[in-house]
Amino acid sequence: MTRATPRCILAVISALLLAAPAAAFELPWGKKDEALPQLSPRPVVSVVVTDLPSELRSFPGVVVAGTEVQLGFQTLGRLSARPVDVGDHVRTGALLAELTPDDLQDNVRAARSAVDAAQVRLETAQATAERTRDLAKRNVASRAQLEQAERGLKSAEAGLAQAQSELARAADAEGFARLLAPFDGVVSAVMETPGAVVGSGTPVLTLSDVNTREAVIDLPEAVLSAMPVGTEVEIQLESDSETRSTGRISRIDPLADAATRTRRLHLSMDDPTNFRLGTLIRAQRGGPRSNFVALPEAAIAGTADAPWIWIVARRGDAATVSARKVELGLRLNGLVEISAGLSAGEEVVVRGVHSLTEGQPVGERVKP
Repeated sequence: MTRATPRCILAVISALLLAAPAAAFELPWGKKDEALPQLSPRPVVSVVVTDLPSELRSFPGVVVAGTEVQLGFQTLGRLSARPVDVGDHVRTGALLAELTPDDLQDNVRAARSAVDAAQVRLETAQATAERTRDLAKRNVASRAQLEQAERGLKSAEAGLAQAQSELARAADAEGFARLLAPFDGVVSAVMETPGAVVGSGTPVLTLSDVNTREAVIDLPEAVLSAMPVGTEVEIQLESDSETRSTGRISRIDPLADAATRTRRLHLSMDDPTNFRLGTLIRAQRGGPRSNFVALPEAAIAGTADAPWIWIVARRGDAATVSARKVELGLRLNGLVEISAGLSAGEEVVVRGVHSLTEGQPVGERVKP
């Protein structure tokens, strides 16, 4: 058997290639690219802007007294009576609470006895001084005896003055056993009940002045910049929106609450007649009431100096997005007021705003 030469082998392979169909020996790199399937545009999470009522820009608060004091006794004692309770209206000078007066009355009696004793010593010293002066005139008493009698008189006079001062102090302390109202007001809180032993300065009750009522609200720093002191406000009862009063921001607490990170605003009321202490209110900036548009904070792209949003334009089944600059207003509870650049009825993307491009086609709308 003869061995085939390389020339013969090449000839056989060429004949087979010519006889076989071209598709049977198609090489991988010779294949044509297949057309990729057409993907539908991505859906977008968006909202259709609507006018919101101005009540969303109002803030809850409560009516408090502008003057409110905690009253206590100036001396230690046992509380024997407290004729008033929470909600009672009192007049200036009315009895609010009283201590057991036994110990204080004993101090007064002791001080009065000390005054009587000092008075007797003074009378004795005066008589001694008179006799010594007469004896000194007749050269019977020496000058040293006269000086001693005069010093005894001065000491007795000083002792009487000291005893009288102690009596006055004891009498004042006896008066401290009665707690009187310093002004007309209403008892807004009580801390002690009859029978309790209270120390000097321990709060027994809280007295609020009903003639200096005001409203207080707590706001975050982002809102405070738009509501400085002097801003006109409109206040209404939470339970009755028809009961209203105009007013203005009178002061803002300098320190924020560490837990809520808010600061307290004090609002004066022009007509507080129908606003009782402790009632809930809502307050908003004064002026005509109007609607406004707002978006979730997640819908805002760009920077603080140049914010913008994505507007969805739909024409039939096709839709694209385009960027639009806006002006921002108040921020509250996750919403941002759009003061310019947006109208009611427009569709705005609220999710994935950083993954869109200008003119990008989008699909159907998905509610957030």
